[in-house]
Amino acid sequence: MQRSFWCLLIFVVLLSACVPNRKYVYLQKDDVDKKDIPVDTLVRSYSLKIHDYRIQPLDILSIRIESLTPDDYNFISKLYPIIEQSGGGGGGGAANPITGFLVNNDGEIEFPVVGKLHFAGLNVFEAQEMLRKSFIPYLKDPVARVMLMNFRFTVLGEVNGEQLVVSRNTRVTFIEAIGLAGGLTELADRTKIKVIRQVGNESKVFYLNLLQEDLLTANHFYVQQNDIIVVPPLQQRPFRLYWSQNLSLFVSTVSVVLLVLNLTTR
Repeated sequence: MQRSFWCLLIFVVLLSACVPNRKYVYLQKDDVDKKDIPVDTLVRSYSLKIHDYRIQPLDILSIRIESLTPDDYNFISKLYPIIEQSGGGGGGGAANPITGFLVNNDGEIEFPVVGKLHFAGLNVFEAQEMLRKSFIPYLKDPVARVMLMNFRFTVLGEVNGEQLVVSRNTRVTFIEAIGLAGGLTELADRTKIKVIRQVGNESKVFYLNLLQEDLLTANHFYVQQNDIIVVPPLQQRPFRLYWSQNLSLFVSTVSVVLLVLNLTTR
């Protein structure tokens, strides 16, 4: 009787350490255990809520002003401490400078001659058009190119590489963010991904379930600047990390205890 009890206890403990596939597979739609999933066939489609990033104070922008007119080079050289001139040698090459500009707390960047320009609240395409129009009085057919240099977010917890991720792509989904951190570990709880988001002077907290396909249509499908993503562990983590490592010792101890009980009860 006692032996049966201990065997049952060991079986229950081992069973509790098992993690089914439904806790691993991303973006599920009742299709984890199905065997008749159609192949090469459109099953569903979603309208994504695309996140259009807006420039914020303290962003660092890569700004490049170009012109095909050789006479404009002298003016463009006043905007940058270092100029890289494409085309080489002298005749008709376009100035091609690339450098980073910090958006101040008022959302502005100050340029020589042109003065202060307001960037906060614009997307990169609107910023390019605003720059182009601002330089028309000084350049012939100016072209402006803008790119965010410090779009960043932090991924912590049960991932294969905790890190601060810096990306020049401002349209990053949470699935992509997890991939940039090396992916989740086997012990990660994919149903309760915690996100801490800075909005002005506030920190807002919400949770995401990466196992549900409905995440594709969620308002928070895309990462935003300075997001902190925290991945919690599954309840099986203590057993998988600690109990399993000492399983042989535990089984040996139980065997000794059962042997002593058998000898003392005779």
